[in-house]
Amino acid sequence: MAGIATTGAWAAGSDRPEKRSVRIGFMPLADCAPVVMASVLGFDEQYGVRFELSRELSWTGMRDRLVGGEIDAAHVLYGLLYGLQMGIGTRARQMAVLMNLNQNGQGITLSRSLAAQAPDGGALARLVRGGGMRPTFGHTFPTGNHALFLYYWLATAGIDPFVDCKLVTVPPGQMAASLAAGHLDGFCAGEPWGQRAVRDGAGLLAVSSEAIWPDHPGKVLGASADFAAAHPHTCRAMIAALLDAARWLDASRSNREAAAEVLASPAYVGAGRDVLQLCLAGRTNIGAAWRGHNGLRFFADGQATFPWLSDGMWFLTQQRRWGLLQSDPSWLSVAREVNRIDLYTDGAALAGVDVPAGVMRRSTLIDGRVWDGSDPVGFA
Repeated sequence: MAGIATTGAWAAGSDRPEKRSVRIGFMPLADCAPVVMASVLGFDEQYGVRFELSRELSWTGMRDRLVGGEIDAAHVLYGLLYGLQMGIGTRARQMAVLMNLNQNGQGITLSRSLAAQAPDGGALARLVRGGGMRPTFGHTFPTGNHALFLYYWLATAGIDPFVDCKLVTVPPGQMAASLAAGHLDGFCAGEPWGQRAVRDGAGLLAVSSEAIWPDHPGKVLGASADFAAAHPHTCRAMIAALLDAARWLDASRSNREAAAEVLASPAYVGAGRDVLQLCLAGRTNIGAAWRGHNGLRFFADGQATFPWLSDGMWFLTQQRRWGLLQSDPSWLSVAREVNRIDLYTDGAALAGVDVPAGVMRRSTLIDGRVWDGSDPVGFA
């Protein structure tokens, strides 16, 4: 594959990575592309590490292997790491978000029968309030991104997800089959599984996650705080390698298409190349940057990879809103502890990537509410 450009090299002295081989878990999703391509294209070895990739089958399994030390780091749900940090449903563990891996690229898919009755949130609310049904929705993890995006969309339409719906946890790779079998009326998951349901004739896209929260954070490179403390140079090398991979992915449509061909392998995502090409390189953004289905982006001049504190705080507000957190946390303090901007900055310097001047950003969500991290209590 063409287009590889070396932007940095690891130092053999005091900056040498503490671990040569790093075990990284990933889920078979389109947004695992930076992790996979960093390994396939050798960006990892340019910084003195070698990624040993482990294909995981469920987010619960990923969580257990991460906290148990069977893997060193993971392509993992943002909300899952914050749930671990806060001890939601499990013993609290100190975790580290090293960088964001993507923005956008998720979606809420409805069964064709439900979409025929309720093609949007407003129609679904009228159907539910009229006693027509109590739909069953799937998400991928109780504290994770997909659950919280699903809840936000339902609530915006006037639907209480915990009262008006039945909620079930389903591994992402099983979503399309569960929808086709009639076990679900809809689901929120990362691509390509929404597109798989559409291509198989089982579902229709109701709303993209980009419409719920434009340029929202997706998966992160996560590790335990203990691993980050013991291996800071390894973390820096991982970040630099993944920044190179993200920059490569956003550089051209042909790079995205090449990545789709790689990810189609059963060793990685195991979905059709045409579906993955739509997810990764389906349409363009303004200018030269290529964005896939639902606006998936990986680099965006470092804006998509930076671990914004306000992003982490948003997940806390939603976990508090839905009763997963029983009291208000120290919003900013938790985000500063988890999101390791210091390590990200070191990795970005190694890869020649600019770091934003601030640590907060401003977004307008689907309901018109503005989130910038300034009023987490009011937002929650």
